[in-house]
Amino acid sequence: MARHAAVFEAAGLSRKERRALERDVSRATRAGDPSPTSRRERALPEPAVAGPFGPGLAEHGYWNLARPTVAPHSATSRQIAGIYPFVADAGLGHRGPIVGVDLNADALWHFSPWETYADSTDRGTFSTNLLVLGAYRAGKSGTVKTLVTRSLAFGHQAVVPSDPKGEWVAVAEAIPGGVVIRIGGGSAARLNPLDRGPRRSGTDDEQHEMMVRQRRITTLVSLVEMTLGGTRLTAVEHAALHAALERSIRTTNDQPTLRTVCHELAAIVDDTTDRRLSEGAVQPHFVLRRFVEGDLSGLFEDASTVAFDSDAPIVVVDTSELFARSELVAQLTQVCTTSWIQAVISDRTARRTRYLIREEGWRDMTNLSSLQMFQQWLKLSRHYGISNIVILHKMGDLDAVGDAGSKERNLAYSIIGDIENKFIFRVNHQEAASLRERLNMPATHADDARNLRMGVFLAYVGQHAYVVDCFATSTDWEYGLFKTDDAVVDQDDPEPPGILMIPDLDELWPAPAPIDEDTSEDDPDASLDGWLTPAAKGTPS
Repeated sequence: MARHAAVFEAAGLSRKERRALERDVSRATRAGDPSPTSRRERALPEPAVAGPFGPGLAEHGYWNLARPTVAPHSATSRQIAGIYPFVADAGLGHRGPIVGVDLNADALWHFSPWETYADSTDRGTFSTNLLVLGAYRAGKSGTVKTLVTRSLAFGHQAVVPSDPKGEWVAVAEAIPGGVVIRIGGGSAARLNPLDRGPRRSGTDDEQHEMMVRQRRITTLVSLVEMTLGGTRLTAVEHAALHAALERSIRTTNDQPTLRTVCHELAAIVDDTTDRRLSEGAVQPHFVLRRFVEGDLSGLFEDASTVAFDSDAPIVVVDTSELFARSELVAQLTQVCTTSWIQAVISDRTARRTRYLIREEGWRDMTNLSSLQMFQQWLKLSRHYGISNIVILHKMGDLDAVGDAGSKERNLAYSIIGDIENKFIFRVNHQEAASLRERLNMPATHADDARNLRMGVFLAYVGQHAYVVDCFATSTDWEYGLFKTDDAVVDQDDPEPPGILMIPDLDELWPAPAPIDEDTSEDDPDASLDGWLTPAAKGTPS
């Protein structure tokens, strides 16, 4: 502590007397300062009791703290951040909707696939697609619904080509302007996968016709091959199918359906002028008869009775009623609905950004033809402004694609591995090895994924990883709407959440407070209509 001295001197002192007085003051000041001590002398006194703690624990005195033997470490803040890399991560910034809380940084975590794609820093990505993988009841559906619904406020739209469990129906009905298209289960709705679709702006007549023809023949080939169990069509069968499509286009005034194509295939079979083409039409004809008259009828064989609303914030095709028919019906439905929607959402000039949610994503990859179509969708996602969200329960779902070591299965694993953005939820014990092998995850991350609680996931965005708790930011309305296990754990839930109502801001504005007669009109508090009333300000008593 600094010491100060006040000196009073008599008037009229000579220069010699003044110097003598200054020497006396300086000598007295130095004599009052404490003598310097060594570091050893400034340490705590020796303990009265031997041991590491001394008498402090028993007699409420000092502790015999051991002197540190490690020299203090000096470093810059950047070097310290390298020692503790997960203490306060910078995150992805504040662009895009809030998805949850970054548990490593204890901060809100924002995510938008389009924002990360536009990011030119090392936190940016090269793709807008997203893989969501996790075990049952790990929180996958709730997280995806949280991301999608909160993204609607940022101008993005959402499309669910096939909702096999019907869990997106409640979401679409709760959002103003949402559209639900129900297929099967006695519904009269029909979707024609061979629809021409709206004309893509910026294309001439020749380009438009080429794109429509290519989409139609690709859909036909995929349906036939998938129905045959993955058997590839021969060149003659492919030519017969193409010829039947062209005849159907001419006879129906460019409104072909699976029924008309089936009739044209029957005519080719009966036409003996070209025996090779007639023989090649037999197999496709019997396959399409299943769509027209057999077990696959009543869904896609006739003209569409519904239209895709391109302005709706969310469009859901409810296929939950088809769950009981067969697995083949579910797979074919995915192909047909995706092809039907493709004509609209692949219009690049519309300047729209949409999420394409693929529930049970492995159904889109059951044979080589559908795999190639699926791969094309992923590759062109940036071109069309689409973010494909592929949802899987485990990597083993892809074992249903082809035989072990086949071209189909290898292509399926390659497609999933190329998706750069990944949300990995809790996985089963046997899945850890598959994550390390197929997704190249670090061993420690794969082990951590086995212990994640519901709603917490490992997010891989570009070259960075995050641990995010989605449900930490969920509201009661969201949680009640997004949960999918009501039939198992919540039998007494009173009523489902209603429509999301956006309140009028005028209703939230406080009502004007009554003005006391004694209050002057010049009082500034009297003109703020309740915000600064004495009650609101908390006037001290």
